[in-house]
Order: sequence, then structure tokens, then C-alpha cells
Amino acid sequence: MDPNQFDREKLHEIISNYRDRRWALIPLLQEVQEEIGFIPPESIEPIAEALNMFASQVQGVITFYSGFSLKPKGRYVLRVCRGTACHVKGSRSILRLVKKELELEEGETSPDYRFTLETVACLGACFLAPTMMVNRDYYGRLNPTKVASVLGEYRKDKEDD
Repeated sequence: MDPNQFDREKLHEIISNYRDRRWALIPLLQEVQEEIGFIPPESIEPIAEALNMFASQVQGVITFYSGFSLKPKGRYVLRVCRGTACHVKGSRSILRLVKKELELEEGETSPDYRFTLETVACLGACFLAPTMMVNRDYYGRLNPTKVASVLGEYRKDKEDD
């Protein structure tokens, strides 16, 4: 996916659905991100105009919330927990393994936009430590074999596309 190739018509349709509803900035941004996969930087100005806001206000909200991204992410976003429970149970080695398997560093997206690797302070599943998420799916009690199996499933899906 080329970051410049997104449905601009869809973007403008979403923005128009929220016109003059300043309170709806976050839902608007969520819908843009859900539909397009990220918030294109060139959408900030039209969003601000539609909601009668300054572009800096829109930019501030986007950069404040870690759930929003101005860059395209992969189809599969892997989040490896770095919380205390996960750390104690070996999340550092899980992260090393995922980095090696995907050939990515934290915060990077694969050139084919298939995978993005992130770390988070806590996934809230300490009882399953060490834990990671792929999109909205949790994987816990991880070990090298289980990580390889999970990544294998997402790679298999890749081959089916």
C-alpha cells in the first residue's frame, strides 16, 4: 500500500458527515483511521475547516492519543507488552524473537505494509504474561514456539491474499 494511495473520496465523505460538529473530532478521527488505516496528514486542514477549528488543534489531538497514526500501519499491528508482569515473565526475549522473525524494529512497518511492530507499557492481561496483541486478538503465556506459531498463522494468511 502506497501511503499516498488512499480513497480521497471516502475521506471527504467521512469529513462531511461530521461538518460543524466540533465535539465529534475524536469520532471523526477514529472513523478516518478505521476506514483508511491512518490519518493522512493532508486531511488535517479539511477536518479543521469542517469543524471550525484550527489545524493545530486537530494535530494536537492526533499526536496526543497513541491510537492515532499519521503514517500507514501494517495490516497486522503487533503490540508486545513491556509491563512489569510481562517483563518478569520474559517479554524481552519475546520482543527479540518477534523483531528477528519480522526483521523489524519497534515502531517500524514492513515494506509491504503487512506488519507493524509496537511495544506498549501494558496490555492489561498480566495474568497471561508475557502477552502480545495482533490487531485486537490477545496471545498470552508466550514462549518461542507459541510466538512462531502465531506469526506463522499471520504469514500463512499473507500467502492466501
